[in-house]
Amino acid sequence: MSGGAALIWLAMVGITLYSVRARPEAQSRRRTALLIIVGGAVVPTVVLTALLVYGLALLPELLAPAPAGSLRIAVTGEQWWWRVRYVTPEGVAVELANEVHLPLGETTDFRLDSADVIHSFWIPSLGGKIDMFPGRTTRLSLQATRTGIFRGVCAEYCGTAHALMNFYAVVQERADFDRWLAHQAQPARIPTEPLAVRGQELFLGNGCGACHAVRGTAAKGVVGPDLTHVGSRQSIGGGILPNDPANFQRFISHTDVVKPGVTMPSFGMLPQENLQALAAYLAALK
Repeated sequence: MSGGAALIWLAMVGITLYSVRARPEAQSRRRTALLIIVGGAVVPTVVLTALLVYGLALLPELLAPAPAGSLRIAVTGEQWWWRVRYVTPEGVAVELANEVHLPLGETTDFRLDSADVIHSFWIPSLGGKIDMFPGRTTRLSLQATRTGIFRGVCAEYCGTAHALMNFYAVVQERADFDRWLAHQAQPARIPTEPLAVRGQELFLGNGCGACHAVRGTAAKGVVGPDLTHVGSRQSIGGGILPNDPANFQRFISHTDVVKPGVTMPSFGMLPQENLQALAAYLAALK
């Protein structure tokens, strides 16, 4: 696509430069018409047609059903984050947010939908994108061919914080993936560090559990992201901030500044020591 865009750009810039610099007497009607037809119509048509054929050839592979027994991941797009659901081999449902893990070399069957408006699921390094519609499930099959951490985005404008609706795809060897999924299925560890213990008390006492779930505690909210193992994720806030206590504190206290339009209220009214304790608790949820 970059090559096609470059060819079209060169054709149009070439016509422009010729029109500006050529002597008036050299610009016959026939030559001018030829330049416009070739550079302005023929070249774009040929290049765009070639790109279309190339793109259509990829669709059967991307949209074909994954083989029976493939890993299935359900992803729901919400303004402006990603709800992710796995099922373990034992049949245990596991929910997390803004991050997907994939086993190397195996086809993954994504089941995609939306809770509000049209979103578009795209991991550029792994394959094509596909729209997510309210009330409808679309499917996408992807196979990762090398390990690593790859950035994913929403590729359909979906509101105020659209540009801040990101996530990460982590490709692992199968054994590492199995260990990760088994750990994700476990409830949150009980904090032992005094600051984190205080943070858990504040998390439950300030109503955070009304929107967020932390399995193994009284927090059972379903409105916002599941935070059971949020401290182990690559990022926070929908792929926009590195995962560390300082950014947890920043996001909690200035939520609407960090992510404009988000429905989570800011808790900047809390004393600094309380914000530090909350951040320590969330960072400890590995």
